[in-house]
Amino acid sequence: MLVCGLLVVFAQFNNTTASALADELNVNQPAIVIADNSMTSTSNPENNDVQTTPSGLKYIDQKVGEGATPKTGQRVVVHYTGTLENGKKFDSSRDRNQPFDFKIGAGQVIKGWDEGLSTMQVGGQRRLIIPPELGYGSRGAGGVIPPNATLIFDVELLDVK
Repeated sequence: MLVCGLLVVFAQFNNTTASALADELNVNQPAIVIADNSMTSTSNPENNDVQTTPSGLKYIDQKVGEGATPKTGQRVVVHYTGTLENGKKFDSSRDRNQPFDFKIGAGQVIKGWDEGLSTMQVGGQRRLIIPPELGYGSRGAGGVIPPNATLIFDVELLDVK
């Protein structure tokens, strides 16, 4: 919810159209199920590290952390940069030099964030590729994120409280 509020604040600085997202990130690669694991690995010649969850969330671990993994109800502190599929940045805690914190699993952020951050460890850096149904869906957000947009977030888990 707070992220949505932040997006509204930054909406006045961006003019994004829904048509700019039309044909990007159309990955039609086969998925291979990994035994005894709910995650799948997407075969992609450019990056073999893309993981896809059963919900459709995709992520790439850019750096695996060595600290604590958050549990539902704990607060997490993150730095993030959010972009649309066309590369247009719509929000960044790094640009403000102000980390963002929220409670995991409490519905304070979009579903893709709750899911994507819940398996990280402190110190980790991950790219989240969030389909519309785990983001802002058909409503979009604050004039900055168009309806049915796939969102890309580069996140770093700084702390678990």
